Amino acid sequence: MRLEELSLTNYKNIDSRNFIFKESIICLVGENGVGKSNILNSIYHLCFGKSFVNNSSVSNIKFGTKFYMIQGIFSKNNLEEKLNFSHQEGNKRIFKRNGKLLKKISDHIGQFPLVLISPYDVDIINGGSLFRRNLMDSIIVQTDKKFLRELIDYNKILAQRNALLKINQKGKLDHTILEIYDEKLIETGNIIYEKRKSFMKIYAEIFKSYYLSISDNKETVKINYKSQLEDNNFRDLVKKSLERDLRFQFTTKGPHKDDLDFLLNGFNLKKYASQGQQKSLLISLKLAQYEFLEKDLKLKPLILLDDIFDKLDQKRVELIMQLIEDNYFGQIFITDTDKNRVLKAIKTTKLSYKIHEIF
Repeated sequence: MRLEELSLTNYKNIDSRNFIFKESIICLVGENGVGKSNILNSIYHLCFGKSFVNNSSVSNIKFGTKFYMIQGIFSKNNLEEKLNFSHQEGNKRIFKRNGKLLKKISDHIGQFPLVLISPYDVDIINGGSLFRRNLMDSIIVQTDKKFLRELIDYNKILAQRNALLKINQKGKLDHTILEIYDEKLIETGNIIYEKRKSFMKIYAEIFKSYYLSISDNKETVKINYKSQLEDNNFRDLVKKSLERDLRFQFTTKGPHKDDLDFLLNGFNLKKYASQGQQKSLLISLKLAQYEFLEKDLKLKPLILLDDIFDKLDQKRVELIMQLIEDNYFGQIFITDTDKNRVLKAIKTTKLSYKIHEIF
């Protein structure tokens, strides 16, 4: 899959820009604040129906204007696909595919697969468990529509159950309704756990091989999938934790507490890894995501690399670019503030490229 053309109007800090992309590697070079990441954000927006920075569509309207529009022409399975996303102040967002209105963004997920590597990924290491669950789920939902529905249902039931637990503070808890919520929570929660567990068995091994390559076989990594359901029956967990749930007024057990542990040479990566090692890990996670999606969807996703060469030594940069060339990852978009740095990296490959200087 490739993005052939991109047009932006009043998107974030961009008045109007039109791009034609024919090369395998597209480089967006310029100073900080000129809009390089916003261009990548617009591509992400077309593929997922939302920004990777925030979920508020109206916040993407350029200051002083009343609407924004993103238009993209993709080449997918030898067919042309046109996507159009717009939002006018005070009105709902409008998303069209080949001129037809898309009513549900969830129906669009996975149709235009994409892998993003950005500075925000550091939250996967340093942030709360939500970021690591989102990493798993963002990959799975692109390949499994049923999982996406189960995830939406689980979060809806969880919110309803938590609201009911808060009512108990007034002594008005309806145990009959609570039992109904519990049954639905257990059913969907078990499906989510089993899907995450089977996914991680495959994904963790792919990730490990990429990190070994980037570290030139000098470092080893491991991902441990942690879930309360691993050694416990979910039904038993829900029953045993009811008193605690009532005290805290939220559901304390379940797959919404799942997490991932990253180990580097046997030690906790968050505590002992350098910035370069952390960045290598994040890149490996995303390259593994690419391979998993490509094999499952039989389609090459787009790759967006937002300022990834900062804090990486030249050797690691060259290894990453060699991986890209050897595996031919399809179309890649790269942003950087240093034109010479990005050129040095690209010229280690034989792939076609073009530099777009953004002012």
